[in-house]
Amino acid sequence: MIHRRLEVCCADAESVIAAINGGADRIELCCALSEGGVTPSEGLIKFAVKRSPIPVNVLIRPRGGDFVYLPEEVDVMVSDIHTAGRLGANGVVIGSLTESGDIDIEQCGRMIDAAHSHNLSVTFHRAFDLCRDPYSSLESIISLGADRLLTSGQAPTALEGARLIAELVSSAAGRLIIMPGAGINAGNVAELVAKTNTSEVHASASRIVNSRMSYRNPAVSMGGDPATDEYSRKTTSAVKVKELVTILHNMNIK
Repeated sequence: MIHRRLEVCCADAESVIAAINGGADRIELCCALSEGGVTPSEGLIKFAVKRSPIPVNVLIRPRGGDFVYLPEEVDVMVSDIHTAGRLGANGVVIGSLTESGDIDIEQCGRMIDAAHSHNLSVTFHRAFDLCRDPYSSLESIISLGADRLLTSGQAPTALEGARLIAELVSSAAGRLIIMPGAGINAGNVAELVAKTNTSEVHASASRIVNSRMSYRNPAVSMGGDPATDEYSRKTTSAVKVKELVTILHNMNIK
């Protein structure tokens, strides 16, 4: 029997608590999910590491947008990796691409060297899903010494990308963990695992929370977009985490 593991993406303190209470196996800590996730604050890292009995992996991404970085941005990411290591994180989640859509070996190598100097686990994130050749990119990531790859199979959701994910699992042949992520929920996780034979999955398990504010000013938008709702947000649901954990932990290889 394989012990299936659930990694939960958490972008605030409330989500960290919900992931723990729901029985998650690992936390990916970030912030600004509307940007696809960026590096969390030092304060949030401290809180998560101190509060969590499960491993905390920290997303290292200095901004939203693409994954082609200036040397100065890599300097920032390397510094953030050292911070995560100093604060007691279990691992980091990194990625960098060239303009032609390949893995940036030099930049990723710098980040992974920094991670390994703190004995941090390394996950290569969904920058992979923007690569031009998933198979050569997989080999590059393995050669760099990453421990796992987070991917939707270069599709909008992991279930839609299940065929490529299964091929990546086969091609990796145990050299690193392929971890599907994007659109995974209790209604499709069993089908996804059956199609891909993955041992780990990544999910946000989120819910919408309305603001407790009784006074509201509809004329002001903090993000500059009038369509932005300042009075609701997404956070992790302990109930949804528990549903996923129950399904995954009860699955056996047939």
